[in-house]
Amino acid sequence: MKKGCKNNYFGTDEQRSCISFYDIILFPGVLFIGKYAVFLFSEIKDEDMAQPLAERLRPKTLDDYIGQKHLVGPGAVLRKMIDAGRISSFILWGPPGVGKTTLAQIIANKLETPFYTLSAVTSGVKDVREVIEKARNSRFFSQASPILFIDEIHRFSKSQQDSLLGAVETGVVTLIGATTENPSFEVIRPLLSRCQLYVLKSLEKEDLLELLHNALAKDVVLKEKKIELKETDAMLRFSGGDARKLLNILELVVEADADAGPVVITDEKVTERLQQNPLAYDKDGEMHYDIISAFIKSIRGSDPDGALYWLARMVEAGEDPAFIARRLVISAAEDIGLANPNALLLANAAFDAVMKIGWPEGRIPLAEATVYLATSPKSNSAYEGINSALELVRQTGNLPVPLHLRNAPTKLMKQLGYGKDYKYAHAYQGNFVQQQFLPDEVKGSRIWHPQHNAQEAKIKERMQSLWGERFKE
Repeated sequence: MKKGCKNNYFGTDEQRSCISFYDIILFPGVLFIGKYAVFLFSEIKDEDMAQPLAERLRPKTLDDYIGQKHLVGPGAVLRKMIDAGRISSFILWGPPGVGKTTLAQIIANKLETPFYTLSAVTSGVKDVREVIEKARNSRFFSQASPILFIDEIHRFSKSQQDSLLGAVETGVVTLIGATTENPSFEVIRPLLSRCQLYVLKSLEKEDLLELLHNALAKDVVLKEKKIELKETDAMLRFSGGDARKLLNILELVVEADADAGPVVITDEKVTERLQQNPLAYDKDGEMHYDIISAFIKSIRGSDPDGALYWLARMVEAGEDPAFIARRLVISAAEDIGLANPNALLLANAAFDAVMKIGWPEGRIPLAEATVYLATSPKSNSAYEGINSALELVRQTGNLPVPLHLRNAPTKLMKQLGYGKDYKYAHAYQGNFVQQQFLPDEVKGSRIWHPQHNAQEAKIKERMQSLWGERFKE
């Protein structure tokens, strides 16, 4: 370097003239001049390196937004509202990583209106009131209502949600809520009635592939590296339609091989880096209930393949085995019932076995019970019977027990007629005698109705032989 030159190799023309060009070796991004290493100009800044890939790629406009075409595509409902420059309060409901927060920020930027954000995880009623007061004061400087974005709004308590009602009702703020849980259960009805509800979907394969290619072509860090996206199936499968998870996986794989020259991404490499399948599953959330619902409905629908698939989803995701076993016991009584009474015995035995042996072997008795229940004949006559009985009780109230069915442990009770004319069934031929067992007001009511399966056909035949016309359908 020439005498008097500053250590700034690639600034102005004058500064560039300070370099003595000898022993020059050029590597991607680095120029070695003698014993000095000179880093060439790049778009990469320190703050870029510190940010996760998902944050660096967060879209700023609707044109860059990937997915949710039913909401923000050409002519879609939210797109029309945004283009018109006025939006009403709404709640975005969808799984993680599908663009709820990003969409709210894009809307705020597009409308150029004050944007306040609260996290339901860390904010209380006091925080809500302070933000509402700030929003009320900011109306002097903006015609449009300030936007209040609340992430994880389902975590707000009833009182916290109540504190929003007045401001949303009067337009002090335009509320945008984001939730991964069903708002029908987690958002109070008065607040839900003041908001539109928009459902966001998990990203499709085409959306995820577009996101991957954008990351490699546009990200200021990744585009400086040599990356070959050879296979994508594993990345797409593990991401589960979650854009953030997909980008995190990409970043993890790239960083793991950053010092090994060009990075070639294959399904095998992705699986190796992740070690295990990070299935999307929240034991306390919507996915938990959706999958157990699919499991039970597959059993009810006599599909052992479907039932085993949903069982495997729960096992792989680490669901509590006791929870699965309990649901099998319930299904055995509700859906198989009298069509195969052994189903309840086997389901209960599977429950006991799982509690004794634990994981991973516990999956085997659960699978046995699952297949047995799914392939058994079905009847919900006991389930329907108790529901009909409950409905009758609710309609008729506390009807008195007929005197002949009451016990008479005292002399006074006997004098009052308790137990009089009761017929002891075992004293009669065949251990049966016809008598009235329902209150007078509902005598003759039919509550249990046998269904059309071999086991209950035998039961129906026996009941008809005992009760005659009463059990003729």
